[in-house]
Amino acid sequence: MPPEATKETHGAIRELYKQCVLGVQYQMGERTLAGRIGQPPIYARELLRAHRETYRKFWAWSDAAVNQAMLHGSINTVFGWTIHVDATTNPRFLRNFPMQGNGSEILRLACCLATERGVQVCGPIHDALLIIAPLDRLEADIATTRAAMAEASRIVLGGFELRTECLDVFDEAGKPNPFPQVIRYPHRYMDKRGFTMWNTVMRLVGESNNYFQIRKTA
Repeated sequence: MPPEATKETHGAIRELYKQCVLGVQYQMGERTLAGRIGQPPIYARELLRAHRETYRKFWAWSDAAVNQAMLHGSINTVFGWTIHVDATTNPRFLRNFPMQGNGSEILRLACCLATERGVQVCGPIHDALLIIAPLDRLEADIATTRAAMAEASRIVLGGFELRTECLDVFDEAGKPNPFPQVIRYPHRYMDKRGFTMWNTVMRLVGESNNYFQIRKTA
């Protein structure tokens, strides 16, 4: 992709690489990756090769994490959540644990910080926080939550700060966002990744209701 590429201009290609990046954390093979991205195995193989070539430091660190766990019999997160290793432990699990485990630490700490600062946290959703607030303080609570998430990442990652996003109805250029993450009553949240499934389910529910209504009046 060119240097100026964005999610909007190169979303499909970005999704391919995103699936690759997520998969390599636990040594996803080329055939599994190919199925995830809907491409031939040779395409997935090239993605995996390019990742190893581009991110050599990551792979050196990931290999070292597995070796450390196998040698000492345990692996833990920054805050001490420990997994004990034995002969049945899958090395792929050990490779994935530092990312998933410390990611959980970040999210847990972010929930604590946001709650202590007066934000009503409904719950974590994978790598995000769902909050609720009166409309007159919604933007302030969003800012507080994003600051809490940034602080939590700095604490867990030794000063490195993870970015967050919270898309409003209009972007910075004033263009409408088709799937905003700031939801104001009476609208509801929609994710483009589940848009087709949602419409399919609602159509089937509607057909089912019509069926039962017909049976009831017959």
